Amino acid sequence: MAKSQQTYNKSEKEKKRLKKREDKKKKMEARKLEKEEGGSKGIQFAYVDHNGNLTDTPPDPELKVEYELEDIQISVTKKEDLPEEDPIRKGKVSFFDSSKGFGFIIDTENNEKYFTHVSGIIDEITENDKVSFELEKGQRGMNAVRVKKI
Repeated sequence: MAKSQQTYNKSEKEKKRLKKREDKKKKMEARKLEKEEGGSKGIQFAYVDHNGNLTDTPPDPELKVEYELEDIQISVTKKEDLPEEDPIRKGKVSFFDSSKGFGFIIDTENNEKYFTHVSGIIDEITENDKVSFELEKGQRGMNAVRVKKI
């Protein structure tokens, strides 16, 4: 006698699928009945108030701000508009392994930690030395290069 192809797992999946279909049908019928009764209206119009939040009441016209077309700028800030930044920074060596040839420097201005490699070091440095350095984009972020002891 041949064994049935229908396993327990298959029959359970089939039951779940049929139950899901049945639930979906019930929800759809409930929504139709509710619509026929005129219950679900929801928000007919959505307004944006002066703070940018959605609301169902229109915003106060006295709080309306008008802008001149010439005042609107769509562009990237030009380099000449940015304040001039000193490329040479000062910091303190927090860790340096001379055998492996790398370390980390903490910037005194913003307490950011920057990686440095022996290829970017000008003077011999050790831990807790005060140094000046420049930043350069590396593979994993900004790196300290042209590191000099102060």
